[in-house]
Amino acid sequence: MKKKLMIILPVVLIVLGGAYKFVLAKPAEAHKPKVDGEVYVLPRDFLLNLRDGQFVKLNVALVLEHGFLMESVEEAAAASGAGAEAASEPPEGFGTLPQEAVVRDIVTNSITGLSSKSLIRREGREKLKKRILRKIVKNTDVKAEDVLFTDVAVQ
Repeated sequence: MKKKLMIILPVVLIVLGGAYKFVLAKPAEAHKPKVDGEVYVLPRDFLLNLRDGQFVKLNVALVLEHGFLMESVEEAAAASGAGAEAASEPPEGFGTLPQEAVVRDIVTNSITGLSSKSLIRREGREKLKKRILRKIVKNTDVKAEDVLFTDVAVQ
């Protein structure tokens, strides 16, 4: 009898533990990503004149809504009547972002003529990124959620 009890007791405990884990226990919370969206880096950098005779060279990236780029490529392919391969080949120097030229124009117009101090200071860059984001959302169909300056060099 003791031998049967020594075998049955661990088996019962394992079954009860498994039942708890799969039926009664709360599921673990899913890991929330730190960047919620797709990061798209504009393929060409910017070289712009500043007010004080200096210039800035910077790279810009956009955080886009999930799936925005794929939807845009599919819409362009459907509109042109060609496959997604033909629509995904942008002109040389441009990426697959629709209305990329308009985004580049907004960035260029927002930065040209600023003082170098506004780009060197973190607070100035943050305000500038917010201003650029507002203009992109207002003047384009690009579903941007954030603007990133990936590289900044002021000379």
